[in-house]
Amino acid sequence: MKAAVLHEFDEKLTAKEFVKFDDVTDPKISRPMDVIVRIGGAGVCRTDLHIVEGIWRSKVDVKLPYIMGHENAGWVEAIGPGVEGIKVGDSVICHPLVTSGHCLACRRGDDMHALNANGGYAQYLLTGQRSLIKLPKSLAPKDVAPYTDAGLTAYRAAKKASRHLLPGEHVVVIGAGGLGHIGVQVLAALCAAEIIVVDRAEQSLELAKKCGAHHVVKADGNEVEAVLALTDGRGAEAVIDFVGEGDAIAKGLSMTANAGYYYIVGYGGKIDIPTIDMITSEKTIVGNLVGTYAELVELMALADRGLVELHTKEYRLSQANDALHDLHHGRIHGRAVLIP
Repeated sequence: MKAAVLHEFDEKLTAKEFVKFDDVTDPKISRPMDVIVRIGGAGVCRTDLHIVEGIWRSKVDVKLPYIMGHENAGWVEAIGPGVEGIKVGDSVICHPLVTSGHCLACRRGDDMHALNANGGYAQYLLTGQRSLIKLPKSLAPKDVAPYTDAGLTAYRAAKKASRHLLPGEHVVVIGAGGLGHIGVQVLAALCAAEIIVVDRAEQSLELAKKCGAHHVVKADGNEVEAVLALTDGRGAEAVIDFVGEGDAIAKGLSMTANAGYYYIVGYGGKIDIPTIDMITSEKTIVGNLVGTYAELVELMALADRGLVELHTKEYRLSQANDALHDLHHGRIHGRAVLIP
């Protein structure tokens, strides 16, 4: 089969080609619960760029050559002898992590703390039945693939925030790009708080308005003051930071009200706050990883009802480098999807 393969890391992301379009061995069924999925769409994620940079080497044992792509949907091509309830031809979306179900994290329902393998920048993906969710007829694989990480991560953070946000309160979303535009829609579906979106790109702010933001603020150096003005000087009861680097962290914390919650989703920066400020403000800082299998089911229910919708730009699998470079240089507003 054809695949876009990472052969070497590029710490500064300066190479013309991050991946090579190669012929690789077709995946094969070897265990009873194995499933081979013919890829209909594979999302291109900033995490893929971080993998190219080598940032994840300290967290996950990434062995090269490696096929990236953890946002996948498609059609069942083949099943192992133990698979039940799923048949060849079914359209499915794949939870980004392939799990056995036997580790303690899996038994607790924390699927996102398991390990993964080669991904979906390819024509076919080897996964397991435990990772698959059948798609309703209203959803096509190429249109929903990025939900498996971008959507699921945004959903998890927004769901946490929605549990304590009340009518009349405020939530700030920093960054209305690939994750943020989904997070805005989830917040609009799950809670009645006023949604404020902060972004530096006018196109992203326009997208945020279409997704349900009540207020948009241009990140021009005065965004903290603008948010405080919208919240009567108190700050927001919740801030969800989809950027997580540069000055977004310090500004996000400044936008957070006393006793409020700062949800960090984007990464690459550092949180630096004096302990006395934590004590006197009683702010809570919450980290967010990709969500669970059950949360992906919940997100698909929202998508099926039309309450969340992905804004995507499509590329052929052979154009993987174009998609990665466009993402790196901020030319994608929404999500990029590779289609074999």
